[in-house]
Amino acid sequence: MVIVPEAPNHRARIRALLLGAFPSAAEADLVERLHADSDAVISLIALRDEQVIGQVMFSRMIAPFKALALAPVAVALPWRRQRVASRLIENGLQRARDSGWEGVFVLGDPAFYHCFGFRAGLARPFSSPYAGPHLMALALKGGALPILSGQIRHAAAFSAMG
Repeated sequence: MVIVPEAPNHRARIRALLLGAFPSAAEADLVERLHADSDAVISLIALRDEQVIGQVMFSRMIAPFKALALAPVAVALPWRRQRVASRLIENGLQRARDSGWEGVFVLGDPAFYHCFGFRAGLARPFSSPYAGPHLMALALKGGALPILSGQIRHAAAFSAMG
């Protein structure tokens, strides 16, 4: 398996992966809209014999510091529980650090995202429509975010998910 940045010729295969990984087309439509709105910042795919077996996206957020949203993450059913998602996320987080981003927010299962360093306590002081125990943040520079509270907003494409 290799992890590479998404290229335009991967988009149809990514859409097929997302349609197979989620119960509706919402995530596939989200990825397309993030691209169309130029809010996709990092999009990585996992390839096995030229087959797209996983994908992760980091998109631009409106926040009081340079922040990204991590979503979606998808892995084809036969490849789940083989660290494909973990490797995609780790690679994406490193690329975000290397590009000067200061933090990442994710909405998901705390039991899964804690292993990457995401903490609900870091996200709690921020005002967001997604506020709650499943909204977590990760500081990419040191152990703390550069600003500890304020308002955050995901890219407009997220509001279309319903």
